[in-house]
Amino acid sequence: MIEAIAISAGLVFIAELGDKSQLLAMTLTTHYRARSVLLGSALAIIVLNLISTLSGDVIGRLLPDHWVRIAAGILFIVFALTAFWSAWKHEADEDVDPVRRHSKTAVATVFLAFSLAELGDKTMLTAMALSTQYAWYWIWLGSSLGMMASIALAVWVGRKVLHQVPVRAVHLVAGLLFAALGGWMLLA
Repeated sequence: MIEAIAISAGLVFIAELGDKSQLLAMTLTTHYRARSVLLGSALAIIVLNLISTLSGDVIGRLLPDHWVRIAAGILFIVFALTAFWSAWKHEADEDVDPVRRHSKTAVATVFLAFSLAELGDKTMLTAMALSTQYAWYWIWLGSSLGMMASIALAVWVGRKVLHQVPVRAVHLVAGLLFAALGGWMLLA
């Protein structure tokens, strides 16, 4: 039991370092409260790891990879446009904290973004592979904890950056990152 949790948590945490999930968490933290990003991403992680450990390769047959990439790419482009709009809107008002302005739908937005970004990702494949050797529920727990730790680190870094950089610059960088992710997802 401990071995399965430790292996899956460690592998997933390492696999996520510098991955698009951390980048997504950092950029979402520039728009939403940290707790909304943590809650939305945790819910997505729990659901997706449950799906991956229970159903394995069924996802690949139900949702072709290119559909997932197109949906995620479009979502990231929409996030980029939102970030650019926020940067333009806050050009003269550097003191407004964007994290306080989008709290009503933040958890749902983050959940959707993480679900689309992670569906079929290497962490899901890792969880699927490990669940063939260990009990699925220990792999689900370990992979979820490993990914949540990775996302918590990214949210912490995102919040530190937010407090040291002008709001407009954060929106512009977030927009560029979302546009790059969206373009990469659409072209890959």
